[in-house]
Amino acid sequence: MRDVADRAGVSTAAVSLALNDRPGVSAATRERILTPARDLGWTPNTAARSLSGRQTDTIGLVLARPAPMLGWEPFFMDFIAGVESVLVEHRCSLLLRLVGSVEEEAEVQRAWWQGRRVGGSLLVDLRGDDPRIAALAGSGLPAVAVGHPSLAGPFPAVWTDDAAAVHEAVRYLAALGHRRIARVGGPAGLGHSAVRARAFEEIAAEPAREEAVQVTADYSGGGGSRATRSLLASARRPTAIVYDNDVMAVAGLSVAAEMGLRVPQDLSLVAWDDSQLCQLVRPQLSAVSRDVFAYGAQAVRSLFDLLANGEAPSRPAPDPVLVPRASTAPPRGGR
Repeated sequence: MRDVADRAGVSTAAVSLALNDRPGVSAATRERILTPARDLGWTPNTAARSLSGRQTDTIGLVLARPAPMLGWEPFFMDFIAGVESVLVEHRCSLLLRLVGSVEEEAEVQRAWWQGRRVGGSLLVDLRGDDPRIAALAGSGLPAVAVGHPSLAGPFPAVWTDDAAAVHEAVRYLAALGHRRIARVGGPAGLGHSAVRARAFEEIAAEPAREEAVQVTADYSGGGGSRATRSLLASARRPTAIVYDNDVMAVAGLSVAAEMGLRVPQDLSLVAWDDSQLCQLVRPQLSAVSRDVFAYGAQAVRSLFDLLANGEAPSRPAPDPVLVPRASTAPPRGGR
């Protein structure tokens, strides 16, 4: 600190304020101090900052999902990339942990907060009656819930309008002439799966919808394949299927070929969370597209608002939009 003070021509007290990012020095003085500090190889000591009560160097994210799924599903890679883009601006790090259950996640989050390892956390994959909400609500942990406000309890939420997107996809297929439409959803316990399932039931109840079926899977290619085979082997197979993610939709495309069905002549397919997977296969998959990178960035910006102000409003992320491509067309024979 004395070396930096000598080079910057300020007091050691000013150096302390600048290096710990505390008020009391102007922006120009802070930069005059940080420049020689960087030249001397200074970096923040996160352990010391934690002991002094500063806890915003690290943000926590716990995923109750199997580790291989991070490699299968592009969503979380895009989401984490968006989170990291904002953390870089704040010179913060992401502490990521994979666990086997939401109960274990609550324990990890509480331990991180009590041990001053994180300044706040993001809660993802919200469930109905999510045990994490009750467990963490009284802990003091600053957190933002990535999901519908109805699932977030006292935490501010960032969410997308999945119900409207389901309505748009089904109405689009109906406008093409499809009357037997199916949905392959994610695990039923997930809050966004429940939102989409209710929306599908609502739109399916509209006149001119001859038949609508929903099955659940686990977001994996294997799960998507099994669900698709079951639907296509039924006596009244659907002429169109909407999938809850891109991995299952790509698997469904392979199953259709395996069973001798042409896409889109015999079967139309729509994926969720548009990604390169949807555009690399042939035919390219129509998709409900979300800017997942921006979704992650918005979630962590809300968390920084919460840390700075003690509160943050719940706010919607940009709405998903339907992107029609070559995997959808009017059904053969008109239905």
